[in-house]
Amino acid sequence: MLVECLLLVLGLALLVWSADRFVFGAAAIANNFGLPPMIIGLTIVALGSSAPEIMVSATASLEGKMNTAVGNVIGSNITNITLVLGLTALLKPLMVSSTTLFRELPMVVGATAFAGWILHDQQLGYTEGLLLLALFFGLMAYLIFNSIKHRSDSNKDPMIDEAEAEIPHDVTTPKALFWLLVGMILLPLSADILVGSASEIARYFGMSDLVIGLTIIAIGTSLPELAACIAGVVKKEDDLVLGNIIGSNLFNILAVLAVPALLAPGEIDAFAAGRDFYVMMGVTVALFIMAMGFGKTRKISRWEGGLLFSAFIGYQILLMVS
Repeated sequence: MLVECLLLVLGLALLVWSADRFVFGAAAIANNFGLPPMIIGLTIVALGSSAPEIMVSATASLEGKMNTAVGNVIGSNITNITLVLGLTALLKPLMVSSTTLFRELPMVVGATAFAGWILHDQQLGYTEGLLLLALFFGLMAYLIFNSIKHRSDSNKDPMIDEAEAEIPHDVTTPKALFWLLVGMILLPLSADILVGSASEIARYFGMSDLVIGLTIIAIGTSLPELAACIAGVVKKEDDLVLGNIIGSNLFNILAVLAVPALLAPGEIDAFAAGRDFYVMMGVTVALFIMAMGFGKTRKISRWEGGLLFSAFIGYQILLMVS
């Protein structure tokens, strides 16, 4: 069991590092070939932190572990809001001023509700995977179109500016290509190590594939978001912090959930379609209410961060007791 625990830690560390190298290389190549910084910021950089989730879901699906893949999506979204955003807001209250975020917040609530409708029959099929992907690409096209349309406005969107600032510059194409290839090779390898070791640990402790996806794997694959949010707080990029969470959750619920549906359609655990979905929906709605303000200053305060973090602790206890 000690070997499996060490492999789990190694897999997580390698997964996070290789995802960072993949995004670095892809963003640098896109920048070198003249892709507009705004497009790179809204796609490669903003969604790059979800690379671990998509690789883990693909690996788990190909190994016949549908519930691990679904649990990873649901657990990551819950963890992003309750643990990552909760801890970040406890460090520093987050002001919300980005118009892009005000468009994305209703989207992530709607996408989560749509996922609940798909999961309620405890089946995840090929057609549903195509629907999720179509919705994902449609929403991305809408966000990019709106950002381009309003790019010349006198009041620039702070989140777009902050995202563009994250793009690597002055990186030679051979160097960028090297790191892109390193990421492409190590991402599936590290995901395989992670899923394999986590499954062995789950069997040893009598945990289901779903619970291991909701806990150890979900928390591990959310580490890039936590690192990005803490760095954003240090650099006072409040909108980018919240944008990372919303963008990652939107990507998870539409693109990553489509992976097991397309690769290994089949039945899912009743708890995923019930208990765990309702928790994900609840914390997503809570985030929407906190960030939109509705009569108060648009910010996520320290006490709201504490509330979110308490929800994370409570949910982990619920899973262990159940």
